[in-house]
Amino acid sequence: MDDHNKRVIETALLCAQEPLTVADLSRLFVEDITTADIDEALVELQRAWDDKGMELVHIATGWRFQSRLSMREYLDRLTPEKPPKYSRAVMETLAIIAYRQPVTRGEIEEIRGVAVSSNVMKQLEDRGWVEVIGHKETIGRPGLYATTKQFLDDLSLTNLQSLPILEDAAPMAAAEQLGQAVMEFDPSATVETVIIDTDAQEVNETEEITEITVEETVIEVTEEITEEDIPESEDKSDETK
Repeated sequence: MDDHNKRVIETALLCAQEPLTVADLSRLFVEDITTADIDEALVELQRAWDDKGMELVHIATGWRFQSRLSMREYLDRLTPEKPPKYSRAVMETLAIIAYRQPVTRGEIEEIRGVAVSSNVMKQLEDRGWVEVIGHKETIGRPGLYATTKQFLDDLSLTNLQSLPILEDAAPMAAAEQLGQAVMEFDPSATVETVIIDTDAQEVNETEEITEITVEETVIEVTEEITEEDIPESEDKSDETK
């Protein structure tokens, strides 16, 4: 793609109020511009802005220019309003939803060990970070919570696979250490497949526990019989003598 067309794309991204997709950018041109050409231009623009205070990033809803993290302390001086602060309960709940979605409110409470207040869920929903995407087929049909594209955009993430991998699975250690040690997200997975996989895992765990319990019981019975048989054998030997 020539420099003029790259400049058109650059200008559109700088002026856009929302992220633009490749399909949006293709509408800038009358002539046929392939998606491969636009992708190549976007990569070149990223490199061109490497040493500047702004950067071109690819997020869940498209491409956008944003200020670099190193510029935040300077830009904050222009805006006296402080960003909202969230409690530990809010952040822990958000972390559980992000790494265990789709998840019900009861499952969140089971992981945290405490009840989740309605105010916590309302804050996350009002912020546009979580939403109910369905209902679990169980008693009461509780809502299934999952993160939104707004959540990914605010964290400058392309998809759920971009979330940091958790190395420590201590649920209450900190918000970023909640959930499982490693979570793999399948983009094609549906709510139903996730629930089925979870149930299958619980069944496997139950079978393993049952096998261990049975095996331990056999060992204990064997040891008990052996201890009782030894003195009886000795007494019979003495009588024979």
